Amino acid sequence: MQKTEQITLQRQEKDKFFKHSPYAPLSPEQQAKFDGLRYFDPNPALAFELKAEPFADQKHVQMQTSTGEVRTYLRWGQVKFPVDGQEATLTLYFQPGQEDFFLPFTDSTSGDETYGAGRYLEVKRLPDGKVRLDFNDAYNPYCAYGPNWSCPIPPAENRLKVPIRAGEKTPGEAWSAYHEE
Repeated sequence: MQKTEQITLQRQEKDKFFKHSPYAPLSPEQQAKFDGLRYFDPNPALAFELKAEPFADQKHVQMQTSTGEVRTYLRWGQVKFPVDGQEATLTLYFQPGQEDFFLPFTDSTSGDETYGAGRYLEVKRLPDGKVRLDFNDAYNPYCAYGPNWSCPIPPAENRLKVPIRAGEKTPGEAWSAYHEE
């Protein structure tokens, strides 16, 4: 299956989950109005297999959340990659018991084309020691849909000045339903 087809199928499954699942981040009222998440077209230029550079001084850090709580993560290392001819660097975080790295980030589309508080990405570890960083899988945190969700706020070191036009866009109708209440 082509990567574009795979992305399309994943997005259709996520839309079904948001529309019908009691575990979705939407209220029943939002689900009734929900007509699908909004996405950038698949962008193969924003999918990478990279060598992650572990920090020599890995340490636990606390991230503020949207509800004022704090969550602890291991500040593990970083990845560097090109975006529109510019090198970008992001920090990878890790929580014990999780398989993938956690990558909260903002970019120059945040607050306009994408959710203002940032988006998340799960970064896959590959058997050869590299990681798969695919921004086509970037998603909005659940706090984009309601005030009861507690979401880590991307730290300053993960605020990109370049645009990442891949993955989910602003939530659209679901978001509007939450913010009209």
